[in-house]
Amino acid sequence: MKPIQVGLLGIGTVGSGTFNVLERNQDEIRRRAGRGIEITMVADLDTERAKSVVGDKVKVVGDAREVIANPDIDVVVELIGGYGIAKALVLEAIAAGKHVVTANKALLAVHGTEIFKAAAEKGVMVAYEAAVAGGIPIIKALREGLTANSIQWVAGIINGTTNFILSEMRDKGLDFDVVLKEAQRLGYAEADPTFDIEGVDAAHKATLMSAIAFGIPVQFDKAYVEGITKLAGADIRYAEQLGYRIKLLGITKRTDKGIELRVHPSLVPSKRLIANVEGAMNAVVVNGDAVGTTLYYGKGAGSEPTASAVVADLVDIARMDGSDPAHRVPALAFQSSSLAAAGSELPVLPMAEVVTSYYLRIRVADEAGVLAKITGLLAGAGISIDAVLQREADEVGGEGSTQTDLIILTHDTREGDMDKALAEIQGLPTVLAPITRIRKEELN
Repeated sequence: MKPIQVGLLGIGTVGSGTFNVLERNQDEIRRRAGRGIEITMVADLDTERAKSVVGDKVKVVGDAREVIANPDIDVVVELIGGYGIAKALVLEAIAAGKHVVTANKALLAVHGTEIFKAAAEKGVMVAYEAAVAGGIPIIKALREGLTANSIQWVAGIINGTTNFILSEMRDKGLDFDVVLKEAQRLGYAEADPTFDIEGVDAAHKATLMSAIAFGIPVQFDKAYVEGITKLAGADIRYAEQLGYRIKLLGITKRTDKGIELRVHPSLVPSKRLIANVEGAMNAVVVNGDAVGTTLYYGKGAGSEPTASAVVADLVDIARMDGSDPAHRVPALAFQSSSLAAAGSELPVLPMAEVVTSYYLRIRVADEAGVLAKITGLLAGAGISIDAVLQREADEVGGEGSTQTDLIILTHDTREGDMDKALAEIQGLPTVLAPITRIRKEELN
């Protein structure tokens, strides 16, 4: 059987990793796929750099559309990133009858519905294992391995930059700004880290996992997104004292009212395996009704870890190329005809309707009756308290301080009710600073 011919669009970090992995493991890949997989054409604006990676055996061009127009190319691998030109090129590749492999989570989270529809109409495949959690095969696990299950929830550390920052804040007792500069110096954070630290990157990935887990359209615009920029070193220390660690989690959960889709810092019990995922590593926990809780852990970024996922997609396409589209695994695991109806039956809930528990840190005047007043307002809103920790004023503000921190853990409550209660508490004259609120996830 003739080899599958692949065209790469972009040969940066992931593109060069893909080329190297394919070259190095060609024999094993051929044995698995039943045919060869060859990169025969590469498009990159920096043609000289591209030639230095691929040598003389591969045709290098500066225009991606030359790859798409080549009738010999079977699969187009999009590794450009972003929403702009990448979207146009992917849709053009599909229109030309090419299968597509992409690592572009932003593109699929925002425009996935349009792209998957175009691919289905053309009878080609769009594979995207590399778009979520790098080398961890979480898409395959959700789409195929757990297909017998009604997925109950998915929670993941799916951004290595933020996890590295939080690990450093905990280990070294430093505040966010200091650690971010160090992360940039070491290359863990981009010069403009906004997408990472504001939670947008994690929300793109959580959106894709939500669609696969629950059989709904991709709906990034409905995700609640909160980053780690406002976290203080004090909160990480207090969480540790209470038996928790703070992680930026992408969470999607099935409830009676609909689907939760949210990204935010969360307190996780330190005894959970996911709480002990440190540095730039990723981990995803999936709970299914039949299998229970499963954990997927590994490198979420990097040249060859991400290339591992790209090549796995190429092998899948090599195996399935020429097959009846009806016999392929649907792009979002569920038959595409069912997605719209499921999206209506299982709407993405607004954050005010989400039910979870909370960590509250309230800077208060160190005087009698303050605690009673605050707990009274929480009780009036129907919010039950799990634990209270009050620090000595001297510990918080130094000798002679007249302020202290009040730490409250609550039981499950509706976010809208918590919003109202916190507005009332914030208005008290004895509350001296904006209240810190971090959601708590037990992940049972």
